[in-house]
Amino acid sequence: MGWTMRLVTAALLLGLVMVITGDEDENNPCAQEALLDEDALVCQGLEVFYPELGNIGCKVVPDCNNYRQKITSWREPIVKFPGAMEGATYILVMVDPDAPSRAEPTQKFWRHWLVTDIEGADLKKGKIQGQELSAYQAPSPPAHSGFHRYQFFVYLQEGKVISLLPKENKTRGSWKMDIFLNRFHLGEPEASTQFMTQNYQDSPTLQAPRGGASKPKHKQVEIAAC
Repeated sequence: MGWTMRLVTAALLLGLVMVITGDEDENNPCAQEALLDEDALVCQGLEVFYPELGNIGCKVVPDCNNYRQKITSWREPIVKFPGAMEGATYILVMVDPDAPSRAEPTQKFWRHWLVTDIEGADLKKGKIQGQELSAYQAPSPPAHSGFHRYQFFVYLQEGKVISLLPKENKTRGSWKMDIFLNRFHLGEPEASTQFMTQNYQDSPTLQAPRGGASKPKHKQVEIAAC
């Protein structure tokens, strides 16, 4: 067999292996899928680490090892902003804009976590130490409500004294986040990210998020524990 024929045969075999491997990854419930481009726009320099999953920023929580149920009971994640400035203080906000569903977000935004007075040196290391105005509430999307986005934003505090109004403290749902930000003259976030998950009872396979982006694009990274 000539060299040309050997190269053609090798290329065909390589292509066949890639197709087979791609199909296996496509059907692997333990592969971390990246968000679609329109959802990935929120992913700007912030890292969010949960046990077993690692940095879940800009990804979908995998449908394996009971991760979608585990994340509802895990404690607060490690949140890192490598670009945080020494000597500065920051505000961390975690919200669900898809409450009770992305198709009908009548309780947007659901406030999951709000911490102020975080030192830049701590935030750079992933230590969220400050004034906790809303204690961490784990993601708990209702059954049959599709995928929910869980968004994290970091704002520069610049010495402002931040607080919630009494009526804001009465409930976490239907939080007027834009009014809160305007009240304290907080500009664009310094960093942000989000991940997506759905109720663990809903499906053994990834479905398209309702009322928004279609199925997450297939960029996959294997989890060591799988």
